[in-house]
Amino acid sequence: MSGNPYTWLEQSLETIHRANWYRTVQTIQSRPGATVVLEGREVINFASNDYLGLAGDERLVMAAAAAVKEFGTGSTGSRLLSGHRQLHRDLEEAIAFLKQTEDAVVFSSGYLTNLGVINALVGKRDLILSDRYNHSSLKNGATLTGAAIIEYRHCHVEDLKTQLSQYRQNYRRCLILSDSVFSMDGDLCPLPALLELAEQFGCMLLLDEAHATGVLGETGAGCVEHFGCRGKQLIQIGTLSKALGSLGGYVAGSATLIDYLRNRAPSWIYTTALSPADTAAALAAIKIVLEEPPRRIRLWQNVAYLKQQVQQQLLNLKLLPSESPILCFQLSNPGDALKMGEHLKSYGIFAPAIRPPTVPTSRIRISVMATHKLEHIQKLVEALTEIT
Repeated sequence: MSGNPYTWLEQSLETIHRANWYRTVQTIQSRPGATVVLEGREVINFASNDYLGLAGDERLVMAAAAAVKEFGTGSTGSRLLSGHRQLHRDLEEAIAFLKQTEDAVVFSSGYLTNLGVINALVGKRDLILSDRYNHSSLKNGATLTGAAIIEYRHCHVEDLKTQLSQYRQNYRRCLILSDSVFSMDGDLCPLPALLELAEQFGCMLLLDEAHATGVLGETGAGCVEHFGCRGKQLIQIGTLSKALGSLGGYVAGSATLIDYLRNRAPSWIYTTALSPADTAAALAAIKIVLEEPPRRIRLWQNVAYLKQQVQQQLLNLKLLPSESPILCFQLSNPGDALKMGEHLKSYGIFAPAIRPPTVPTSRIRISVMATHKLEHIQKLVEALTEIT
């Protein structure tokens, strides 16, 4: 057989274009923040997961710079092979303190955390039950295990119970997977009910706290704290790249779990350790989360104000249910979402369209930050009012 084996790539791209699914990156020319310079123009930033506004905070910058000066730019290898810095262990202890668990271990990214941990916990003889709206990292981590996978209806406890009743007894181990805050919808998982089912059917429960860490709970410890579920048997996973303003992932849980993962999670064992700069920045961020509750209070005040304005002025837009700083306006098709994103950009608002296959229905995703001013939110509402 002859011919160019890569011609299908252009055909596939054409299909993506026709479906209005095509994506391109946009260049930011400034520090992260409530406003950013996007391709030469200052815009109000509603596209960031930097919920507490820490990614551009001078204290994190100084901590990262000091770590680079002392330890260099790279960790040079995996921690088991090349050793680690005390910074890595300090960060893990800080995470365990924040989450009130026995121990924690840090990975090089949140995505790698989910891939490695899920593969360490289950295999071909096991069953995974996964919320249909789970993040790609949870879905792909599940697929790589070779385990049987059942996706239950989004946040539907009865459907999960039905699947467990029918299939749990046929498998050696069972793992329930769920995001705590669903990043493209903004709603929360029914954690107390998930824990109850996990106990009833003898299942492990893995909760991805990526969009909850630093944001939810009295001290910012996440959904587990928010729902009063500390001390329960579960596996908490999260990222350092959102409210904590850095990069990396973590697992928090029992000392036995963490010891096991250090020996069995391939994406920790065989990956270069988190850089000194990222480690130090995350450590500084956790300190701020614990010592500055007013920052989190401002975030929730901004969320409440935006919701109030939406309810009063934007009755023509469909706002998806949300209990987080993520507010999503659902639209009928990808084309409409693209147009709204461009209109917002023309008003100086950065809030791009979210389209399939990332989500089942197109939407504009608004991410609120603690550092947004009321006038930023007012301008967003004014722009949405004029568009609709």
